[in-house]
Amino acid sequence: MIEKTYPITEKLLASGLKSTQQLFQLLNSEYEQLKQKTDPTALSTLAANKREVVAQLEQFSKQLGQVLATEKLLTSQEGVMSYLAKAKAADINIASSLQCWLDIEALCKKCRALNEQNGASIDLLSRHTQRCLQVLRGKSQLTATYGPDGTTRSVLFSHTLISV
Repeated sequence: MIEKTYPITEKLLASGLKSTQQLFQLLNSEYEQLKQKTDPTALSTLAANKREVVAQLEQFSKQLGQVLATEKLLTSQEGVMSYLAKAKAADINIASSLQCWLDIEALCKKCRALNEQNGASIDLLSRHTQRCLQVLRGKSQLTATYGPDGTTRSVLFSHTLISV
């Protein structure tokens, strides 16, 4: 059976590597945009492009899982390595597929780290924006205060500094 599914797997891995490389490039572009703090529309475009590539990667994962299931393997790193080992045992040249898989794994680790870094930057910018809005609205920068009866209040004194 592996002789029939291997050509499909080879194409899937090449396609998965291409999509992973696209995601890595988009995350790098997002990192640069966040670092420069220049164009919010560019960030929106990047986010939309990332969603498309992630959908492609989800499809890749689903299809790879179906191929692995034909050999009764789980969709995991171990499953892929077992599949490639079975293909090698069947005298199939797995060199290019193995390299694709190793490249996908390495890029995924880089993507995860870069995505976490970008997410932290976005969170920091969001918090800063919220604080600025609170100041403009005249709200206390402390998020919680206590009233005379001991109850927590989110804003003790508030008056709008400007109206938009």
